[in-house]
Amino acid sequence: MKNSVEIVETAIQKLGKERVIVGTSSSLLHTPHTLESEKNLDAEVKDWFAFACEKAKEVAVIAKAVTEGPASVKAELDANAKSMQSRATSKRTNNPEVKKRQEAVSKAMYERKSGFPTRYAAQKTHLSLPMFPTTTIGSFPQTKDIRIMRNKFTKGEITPKEYEEFIEKEIRDVIAIQEELQLDVYVHGEPERNDMVQYFGERLDGYVFTTHAWVQSYGSRCVRPPIIVGDVSRPAPMTVKESKYAASVSKKPMKGMLTGPITCLRWSFPRDDVHQSVQAQQLALALRDEVVDLEKAGIYVIQVDEPALREGLPLRAGSEREKYLSWAVDSFKLSTAGVEDSTQIHSHFCYSEFQDFFHAIAALDADVLSIENSKSDAKLLKVFIDEAYPRHIGPGVYDIHSPRVPSEQEIKDRISEMLQYLKPDQLWINPDCGLKTRQWKETKAALSNMVAAAQAYRQQHSK
Repeated sequence: MKNSVEIVETAIQKLGKERVIVGTSSSLLHTPHTLESEKNLDAEVKDWFAFACEKAKEVAVIAKAVTEGPASVKAELDANAKSMQSRATSKRTNNPEVKKRQEAVSKAMYERKSGFPTRYAAQKTHLSLPMFPTTTIGSFPQTKDIRIMRNKFTKGEITPKEYEEFIEKEIRDVIAIQEELQLDVYVHGEPERNDMVQYFGERLDGYVFTTHAWVQSYGSRCVRPPIIVGDVSRPAPMTVKESKYAASVSKKPMKGMLTGPITCLRWSFPRDDVHQSVQAQQLALALRDEVVDLEKAGIYVIQVDEPALREGLPLRAGSEREKYLSWAVDSFKLSTAGVEDSTQIHSHFCYSEFQDFFHAIAALDADVLSIENSKSDAKLLKVFIDEAYPRHIGPGVYDIHSPRVPSEQEIKDRISEMLQYLKPDQLWINPDCGLKTRQWKETKAALSNMVAAAQAYRQQHSK
């Protein structure tokens, strides 16, 4: 707060006391309400935070320091300085091993071993996928039973062994359904995951979590973002056990599912004491270890989702935007470039408005991009022709946000539109996004029609 007091004093010197109002730098709408509700936060970390109510009190302290003198709020200013010093020197904030690893990052670590043509040839041999391969984006319906069992496990009402057996049964059931539907690349369905960022944050050092720090996302939807408080690292594999088990009971290639470094960063409260590019690189190194471990476990299709890549894009075009895209793209590449040519890297984007930064999308060097597209004009895909995009693309063929089941003919028509802009051997067939919020009945019906449409085009193009 000492710096804030100095800012106010400087303003008074230049403008006069009667023209200066002390307040927060912006609305507190997207700040959690109060720290008083957080009974489970570690005392050391809790002392570093100020939520909305605490920030309002700090504003009053700063105003009093200026009007009545710093001595009038000495206790508050000293406590704040002590908190700042504690955070700066804490072992939870600074991990020498993480910094050492960042210093060792080389240019070669950002690049795959070979270009896409060589990788595609290796993947074609290794995965034996047909033309118009079908897959889903990752999650399958999270039923009431799944939520109940997760809640029981969180509360300690069932043992880890009981929960693990339940999750394995859910995985087996999801794989059996995918076999019945005749999909080409399977996923394990993510029954063990609560949220695509929280799940990973809970398994990474450098994060803390709240119990009541909800903030508005949009409308009536609220989220409880994790908070990055220190250098991020991965103490142990995060998803390997479930993916490896799924692959062991599957007849088809299994796709590992990870949340990308930028999305983990953007959907958290980031640190304010180091640049976000530093935090993104730390997340990328942690995810790189996970990607490599998945490959070692026999998972040769790995999807790293980056739906928040666009959200972080500075509004104004220019150097600021290009700097962001440079380190954001580098973070993705660092997380995915450690695998062999025969391992296929996918990425998913929950939007289709990417024409204004398509060069960055292309620079990710993902083997397959899946994009939300069903509610968009297929002409948006024209950018892939204009930019001579060489790799594979899976524009969503139906909208997962609606319970309506698209007909087989409707999906065929979507594929026909897409083939006006994409080559047949470029096109993957998949839904718009994950199926977590859907019901099983509509999910199976929609996927059945999707697979039938893909198989019809496969047969047509094999003649």
